[in-house]
Amino acid sequence: MANVFEEKNIPKAILSIGIPAMLGQLTTLIYNLADTYFVSLTKIPAQIAAVTLCVPALLIIMSIACIFGMGASSVIARQIGKGRKEESAQCFHFSTYAMVFSGILVLVLGLLFTRPIASLLGADTENMNYTCDYLRWIFIGAPAIMLSNGLVHSFRSVGLVREATIGLALGNAVNILLDWIFIFLMNMGTKGAALATSVGFICAAVYYLACLLIQERKNNQLISVSPKRFSIDWEMAKKVIQIGIPGALITVLMSIANIVLNNYIGIYGSDAVASYGIAYKIDMFPIMLLVGLSQGTAPLLGYYYGKNDGDNLSKAMRIAVIYGVILGAAFTIILFFGSRTFSKVFLSDEALILQTAWFLRLLCFHGPLLGIINMVTSYFQALGKAVSSLTITLLRNVILFIPGVIILNTLFQLNGVILTQLTVECFLTVICMTMYSVSSPGKLVKSSC
Repeated sequence: MANVFEEKNIPKAILSIGIPAMLGQLTTLIYNLADTYFVSLTKIPAQIAAVTLCVPALLIIMSIACIFGMGASSVIARQIGKGRKEESAQCFHFSTYAMVFSGILVLVLGLLFTRPIASLLGADTENMNYTCDYLRWIFIGAPAIMLSNGLVHSFRSVGLVREATIGLALGNAVNILLDWIFIFLMNMGTKGAALATSVGFICAAVYYLACLLIQERKNNQLISVSPKRFSIDWEMAKKVIQIGIPGALITVLMSIANIVLNNYIGIYGSDAVASYGIAYKIDMFPIMLLVGLSQGTAPLLGYYYGKNDGDNLSKAMRIAVIYGVILGAAFTIILFFGSRTFSKVFLSDEALILQTAWFLRLLCFHGPLLGIINMVTSYFQALGKAVSSLTITLLRNVILFIPGVIILNTLFQLNGVILTQLTVECFLTVICMTMYSVSSPGKLVKSSC
């Protein structure tokens, strides 16, 4: 942990903490693509559409974990910067138990209301049964899904970067293997995809818990999970939740935006939903890698802020944005010219291949913009500036997005719906750059944390 946070070479520090986070996100993306790929082998558009429709539900479960994982990560990193190890351990302890209890609650409510949730997600008579099959197994795995997703952030904040990445990779590797067994060999379809996902997260959660026990035995002063030491500092819990909610809302509101988008795309039929689902998952390569870069860098930013080091905070932010823009631009080029090739990996029907390739070309131009938007959002989260982070999130997924879908659908039909996200992110990039320039690192540090 000290080697990462106290590294004098800031570009090296960002890569040291950012690359493992990006690799972790990459393995998550690969398992998502594996779900789609193996389900696509059924050649049943309704099953492909069902997997697409269930993505927002899975993201919402993960986002609840982020309330405690990302919120705790911000608080812990800043406390470490101040040299307050006991408070950091207490924060880690609270957030871990909060994830477990929340996961159990989601499991119970999800199983009770599976069919209404499927309808809300946009399922119709053609894909309703497939959608419910997927959702039931996801809800059963909810406690493990939440624990593994939340602990990724907590681990990074206490310097367990390698362990965080290994857990993600382990869970996703198990998921991919079971996708092949359940879907390809056992012909379980969407049910098999969801079961593989839940089992993968269970394996990751078990690994993380084992790491925590090992760290406690090593007397790591930043780790505390023993039930005997459980207590709640309500002021600290309030800070975790206040900071975590904007981070979680990024995923929740993204899910709501996807639900709105799926319902509008659904107007044009299951083939359109299936094509968009595949194009979107391919486009998730730059999205997830840039999310990994921003989330991986966030604890470093929080540490500099807690240490009152405005110069390094500003420099780290500038370098991370440059990395993000370059990476995003590279993927825009790759996806634009390789759109048909990538689409053919998942589809055999020529009409669907052409439609998916076209959607992918429309989606991929936002790569460089994401390098700015994601880093500015993580910057405010890392510094505990919940209002600024929440403002960006609301603009991105509600205030600009939902009217954008309605207007662009009216003007340009299906193409307009697909172009909504790019249009919103063009405006949002300007807004983020303005917000960051007004709230400079120097000013923020001087205001204390």
